[in-house]
Amino acid sequence: MQTEDLKKLGYADVVEKLANYAHTERAKQALLHLKPSQNKNRIMQSMEEIEEAIEILRISTSVPIHTVDELTHILAQAHKGLFIRPDQIERCLSFLDHCRKLKQFMKNKQWVAPIISSFVGSIEDFSTIEAQMAKTIRHGQVDDYASKELSFLRRQINVLTDRLKDRITQLAKGNKYASFLQERTVTERNGHYVLAVKKEHRTKVKGTILDQSASGATLFIEPDELGGIQEEINLLQLSEQTEVERILFELTAAILELETDFNIAIEVMFNYDVIFAKAKYCLHINATKPKLSTGQTIRLNRARHPSLGDAAVPLSVAFGEADRALVITGPNTGGKTVTIKTIGLLTVMAQAGLLIPAEAGSEVAIFQHVLVDIGDGQSIEDNLSTFSSRLVSIISILNQANDHSLVLLDELGSGTDPGEGMGLAIAILEQLFKKGATILATTHYSEVKSFADQTNGFINAAMAFDLETLKPTYQLVLGETGQSQAFEIAFKLGLHPNLIEQAHLLTYGERGNYKVRLTEAELNEEKFARQLVINRHAGERKKKKSEHVTLFSQGDNVTILATGETAIVYQGPDQTGNYIVQIKGEKQKINHKRLKLLIPAKELYPDDYDFDIIFKSKSYRKTKKDLDRKYVADVWLEPED
Repeated sequence: MQTEDLKKLGYADVVEKLANYAHTERAKQALLHLKPSQNKNRIMQSMEEIEEAIEILRISTSVPIHTVDELTHILAQAHKGLFIRPDQIERCLSFLDHCRKLKQFMKNKQWVAPIISSFVGSIEDFSTIEAQMAKTIRHGQVDDYASKELSFLRRQINVLTDRLKDRITQLAKGNKYASFLQERTVTERNGHYVLAVKKEHRTKVKGTILDQSASGATLFIEPDELGGIQEEINLLQLSEQTEVERILFELTAAILELETDFNIAIEVMFNYDVIFAKAKYCLHINATKPKLSTGQTIRLNRARHPSLGDAAVPLSVAFGEADRALVITGPNTGGKTVTIKTIGLLTVMAQAGLLIPAEAGSEVAIFQHVLVDIGDGQSIEDNLSTFSSRLVSIISILNQANDHSLVLLDELGSGTDPGEGMGLAIAILEQLFKKGATILATTHYSEVKSFADQTNGFINAAMAFDLETLKPTYQLVLGETGQSQAFEIAFKLGLHPNLIEQAHLLTYGERGNYKVRLTEAELNEEKFARQLVINRHAGERKKKKSEHVTLFSQGDNVTILATGETAIVYQGPDQTGNYIVQIKGEKQKINHKRLKLLIPAKELYPDDYDFDIIFKSKSYRKTKKDLDRKYVADVWLEPED
C-alpha cells in the first residue's frame, strides 16, 4: 500500500500516537514504520498478542520494560576492542535486573496470557555475570575489592596521601614560610596540595606553580618538600589505572561471551515494548479484535474514527457479500467523507495487526491495495486544476485496481461540468466494479444514485439529516439515497413555496409538494408576499424593450444590412434579440437590428414543409427517419446547431 494513500486515511496519525506509548527509541521507530500486511496468520498473531497484553494491563499497568537502545550500543563498542565503562556496566546490570523481574512478572500471568508470557522463556539465567558485575562495580566505579592487587594499590595510595597532607599542613602552619604566605591554609589544585604564596615572595618558596588567583596577587605552589611523596603516589596511581583497565577488559570479555544471550534478551524486551505499546493504544481507543473475512465482506458494528474519540458518532455498516460497491449520498458536512475514511482506516489498522475501535462481531477483509482519492489534490507546482489533479489520481487507481483492492472515492466527478462529471463518475465506477474492486464512493449526483440503485452489486446509502434542527446526524442509513436537502432547508428557512417548486421542477422534472404544506393565510403573509413582488418599472422596461424586437419566422429570407447578403432564419429571437441564420450553409448569430425581411417563409414553402431539408445534414435526416420507424441499437441523434 502506498504511503500517500495511508496518509490520506489518517494512518500516519495512528502510528504516531501508537509510537508515543513505547519506552525505547527502537520500538518507537518500529511502530512509526508499521505497515499493513496481507499475511492473515501474522495479522491474527499480532491481534492475539495485543489481546493478551490488554488482559495483563488490566491486572497491572507496571510492566518492567527496560530501554534496549543503549545496550546495543554498549555491545557494539565492546566489539571494537574498547572496555565497557563502569557507568555502562551499571546500565547493563539494570537491564539484567529488569530481565529477571520481567521473567517473574510473566510467570505469574501465564493463565491470562499463555502466548506472550512464554516469550520470557528465551531469556537465559544471567545470575553469574550479574554477580560478577555487582562485585566489580560499586557507585559507578570499580570497587576496591575487585582484585587483591587493586585493593593493595589503593591502600598504599591512601597511606601516602595522608602522609602528604600531614607534611603540607606542617609547612603551612610552621614558621618556615609563615611570612611568605597569603593565608595559612592548605588548598588543592589539579589533584596536588599547594600553599597560597604572596607573589612578591615567589623565590622564597621553592616548588612548582600550579595556579594563581584571579587578581594575580597569590600563587599556588606545590613545595619541593612534597615532590618525593607525590612522585610515589603518581607511580601507584598509574599502576592502579592499569589494574582497573585490566579488570574492565576482563569483565567486558565475560559479557561478550554471553553476547548471543544478551541479544536474545534485548529482542524479547524490544518485542514486549512493541506489544504493550499497541495494547495501551488499543485500550485508549476502546478497540476490539475483528474477524478477518475470507472474501470482501466488511461489517462494522458501532465503529468510530480513532482520532475523534468520544465525539465520533458510531458507524454501523455491512456490505461486500452480495454488494461490493457502496455509494453514499447526503448533504455537505453530513459525514460522508468521515464515513469512508473510517471504513478505510479501520481496514488498514486491522491489516497492520491492530485491534479496531468497533464493537465485537465486526469483520474486515484483507486487501492487496487500499486506493484513495479524497480531498483537494490541486497541484500549483504542476499547474493542474483540482479536477485535473484528481483525474490523474483516478487514472492511477484504474491502473492499479484489481479484485483485491479497496477503492475510496470522495465526490467522484466533481470540479467540472455537472453533466460530464456525472458521466465520468458512472463510467469510472462501472469500470472499477468490472475489475472486481470493492468500492466506497460519495456523490451529489442524482444520476449516480439512480445508477447504483439500478445496478446489481451496487448499494446506496445516505447520511441522515435532521430537518427539525437543520443539522446532520452523521448516521449512515443503508439502502436509502440522500438528498442535498437544499429544498427542505429552503422551505424551513422561509423561501416561498412557488420558488421552491419551480426549482424542484427544473431539477427533477416535477414541481414537488411544498405549497400544500401551508394554509392560504400563511401563503398570504407579508414575509412570503414580498418575495414575489415584481418592480413595476423594471417590468415595463423589459416589456418596452421586447416590443421593439423585429419578429421573423423560421424559413424567412432576410437581408443582412451590413453586407447585403441573403440568409435564411433558423432560430430566434433569444432574450437579447439575436437570431441564428444560415448563410451559404453556415449558421451565424446576428441581431434583429441587422436583418431586414426579404421574402416571408409562407410565400416560399407550404405549411407542412420539413425545414430539416434546409438546416440539417443528409446523415442526420436519414438517422432521424430510421429512428422514427423503429428502434436501432447503439444509435442516437446528435443535436446539430
